[in-house]
Amino acid sequence: MTSSVELYVYDLSGGMAKQLSRQLVGRQIDGIWHTSVVVFGKEIFYGQGIFITQPDLPTDFLSTPFGAALRPTIDALSRRPPAGATPQVAQGSQAAGTAAPNPQLAASILQSVAAQAQAGPGTASRPPVHHPITGPIHVTTNSASFDAFLKSHKAAVAFFTSQTCPPCRMIEPIFERLADEKGIREDKNGAGFAKVDLGVGMGNRLAGQYGVRATPTFIFFLDGKKVEELRGADANELRTQVDILLFQAYPPHPHTGLKLPIVQALSLDPILFKQVPPFDTMFQRLSTFIDGAQWPESSVQSQTQVKDALSTSVLPYLKSRYPQTPPKELPTATPLILETLSRASSTLAGALAVESLFPVVDIWRLCLLDPSVANWISGSPPLNPIAIFLPKAVSASQSPSKSSRNYILTVLRMLANGFTHPASARWLMLPQAREKLTEVLIPSLLHEDATVRTSAASLAFNAATALQKPRVEAVRAGRKWNVESEGEDVCDWEVEMVSAITEALEREKENEEVVHRLAACIAFLVRMSPSYDSQISPLLQVLQTKDVLKGKLEFVKKPEVRRLVDEVANKLCPT
Repeated sequence: MTSSVELYVYDLSGGMAKQLSRQLVGRQIDGIWHTSVVVFGKEIFYGQGIFITQPDLPTDFLSTPFGAALRPTIDALSRRPPAGATPQVAQGSQAAGTAAPNPQLAASILQSVAAQAQAGPGTASRPPVHHPITGPIHVTTNSASFDAFLKSHKAAVAFFTSQTCPPCRMIEPIFERLADEKGIREDKNGAGFAKVDLGVGMGNRLAGQYGVRATPTFIFFLDGKKVEELRGADANELRTQVDILLFQAYPPHPHTGLKLPIVQALSLDPILFKQVPPFDTMFQRLSTFIDGAQWPESSVQSQTQVKDALSTSVLPYLKSRYPQTPPKELPTATPLILETLSRASSTLAGALAVESLFPVVDIWRLCLLDPSVANWISGSPPLNPIAIFLPKAVSASQSPSKSSRNYILTVLRMLANGFTHPASARWLMLPQAREKLTEVLIPSLLHEDATVRTSAASLAFNAATALQKPRVEAVRAGRKWNVESEGEDVCDWEVEMVSAITEALEREKENEEVVHRLAACIAFLVRMSPSYDSQISPLLQVLQTKDVLKGKLEFVKKPEVRRLVDEVANKLCPT
């Protein structure tokens, strides 16, 4: 015997759940959804097992006064529509069989609906939160939905109330205000708040499970376990207990309690290299390098084409942006100028020796001060200065020589200027660009030339400030900030940088400015780090960074440098 198989997908409330659920049960439910398969004249669906029956509304919904009044109308909506009228089903079918309502099944359906409506953080299967959870109080009337509520919230507060309880009505506005202030937000840790009315649904049975015999009673949960109970309408104590619960669930970073006046006074502005060379002299020198180069046959541009492109497009832009008397409105680089410069730079990187390439890098150093260039580079164009120049810089820094010194120095300064604007700074801190930057930076911190080391320390400072800024802003705004929000790859990079800077500090014997910038780097990398307790603090102990910093006080004379080194060593570095 064969039979067609049909799928039913419909809202048992006929749209009334979406319109009335917030007033009715205190949270938004878009529909009481039901899906089923109809075959052999029977409707089959899944609840707490496989059922062959007529679906019914959750007991929790129908137990409310309004739900009871609407029961006849809603019950009619849950039956199969008449022939020819299928507004809520995939296609028509014969009438499904009938069955008595099942309270456990109803509770299971409600739990499913609530889980969809209240999806939030706390379980691996749930997507990230994008809005305040359930506006922000959960109305819970059975054990199944309450268990789901506890599982989905690290910290939770349950308010057991009754409609006939005057103190409950007095404390409820305070509870609602706390839910609004202390509830979970997209970028802020908080607690889940639930209300259980003993006179609605299975609320009385739920209260009995937790030993609640009087209202109002507040129970506080941490990781699903009861940690505290408050009886009575004491608003001050309620607020205090909520604060204690949040402190236990989300302890503040240990550095928030430290007094760091010297570190906090440090500017988070990047160190920039704005020196403007005589452009005609620089371009003349570059032309000499181009004319003297052995030009590759595979090059897509000739020597003449490269020189013409630079002199007719790039040089006028630089002169107009950096005149002797700066104009009120600085001109910006157009996409055509940037495309011309990128193509010429790529050609020259393949044709010129490292010692002859630094004037081209110097052009980019000045260009990166332009916000239009920052926006352009943030789009990751294939021919960007990182892709063009850093492979040669990495090779040169691994085997430093006098001939490559100018190139490495100019690349470091170009990269430092990349932190001028937020768009390019964010791009430089993305994993791919940051990896290349680090490959040049770390060996340059140990370069024999003091000027190279100073520029490398400046670049390290800029990169560290890019890490410190969002951390400080998150703490000030009360936003959550952890390894997940920052990225696990950042933690690995942080470990690499702290190790390299500690070694550079240990080797530095003469340059106070380098010590100053590297000590600031340590402060910015370590302070407020989400992985401080787990990785950074043990690393600082192994590296003996505290002793390394204190050792610099033997030759450092400037008072501001001495104060910074002392504060970082004694307050941010463990013994």
